Amino acid sequence: MMSLSAKNKYYLKRILPFGIIWLAISLLLLWSDYAVLADQSQVDEWVIPITPAIFVFSSVSVFIVGCLVGAIEVFVVNKLFANQSFPKKIIGKFLLYTTVLFILVFILYLIAASIVSKESVFSKSVWNQYVQFFTSITHVSTWVQLLFSLLVSLIYAEVSENLGQNILYNFFTGRYHKPVDENRIFMFVDMKDSTTIAEKLGHKNYFKLLKDYYRSFSDAIIKNYGEVYQYVGDEIVITWNLDDGLKQNRCIQCFFEMKTALEKQTQNFEKKYNTIPNFKAAMHFGEVTTGEIGALKKDIFFTGDVLNTTARILGLTTKLKEDFLISEPLSRKLETSEDYSLENLGTKTLKGKTKSIQVCAVHYLSQ
Repeated sequence: MMSLSAKNKYYLKRILPFGIIWLAISLLLLWSDYAVLADQSQVDEWVIPITPAIFVFSSVSVFIVGCLVGAIEVFVVNKLFANQSFPKKIIGKFLLYTTVLFILVFILYLIAASIVSKESVFSKSVWNQYVQFFTSITHVSTWVQLLFSLLVSLIYAEVSENLGQNILYNFFTGRYHKPVDENRIFMFVDMKDSTTIAEKLGHKNYFKLLKDYYRSFSDAIIKNYGEVYQYVGDEIVITWNLDDGLKQNRCIQCFFEMKTALEKQTQNFEKKYNTIPNFKAAMHFGEVTTGEIGALKKDIFFTGDVLNTTARILGLTTKLKEDFLISEPLSRKLETSEDYSLENLGTKTLKGKTKSIQVCAVHYLSQ
């Protein structure tokens, strides 16, 4: 059985919550409608009775519509409003989705009425029923429910994008409500010559460059099961659960795919900013304590010597004139690969630390 790729899993995890949100709200409102209209014989003829068939059809339809909204949001609409403020995003998306929903309500009502009456969707009676529904208070109620579901899902999308999918999921599930110890890999990625580039571009254009620079890494990080822990100026910290990062050397592969992705944007950066950014990185693994932290603002926080050590290894890259350094203990855990070579550079003293560590340079082997 074919398993989903990391990228497909990522998008599925972003889209499915939309369907779940819409389904949960619709079931709650459907139950309240049923409680109010318990005597189905007293309702108007254009009100579709809640039969088992209609319940299944409406539940599946709402879930699919929610997932459709999620797919449109993830793949199309979010990119259209990427540079807009939060209020403009919500209003713009709200109006756009309202148009889409109007068409869907029209189609789904005709299908539901056809199921109940056992007549064709093109029959005159089904269309007359829709006209009566369209001018009724029930139609208004339906739109209130739909727009509420839409608003909740759009707010969820914005919160998820700003916090990060995994962080939001961990908050909801309470995974790190109590601190837990876990083994993780960390990669610190730092832009080369960032100070010179910032002075050359000015802070506004430099900020735009950073957005494009980080965006170019997205697919490589997703594909290799990485999680963005922090953006710190021109530095990005990526982390993996130890097993996920070691499997098929995803943590190493991520670095080289990030390099390739950035190289593909060379002309774009040269044209827009008259400069071509590059980066260096360091990687190490170890035990961390992970938990929710903060009083005024909650965040998922990692604490452990591995972060300090990785940052110090990153500081060796300039001195050793290497783009990618990893700790020797991590190198021993990697799978054998023909795609890159490891060069042991010996034991190095890390700034501010009493313990030394062996480091290795990672070189890509061109095919």
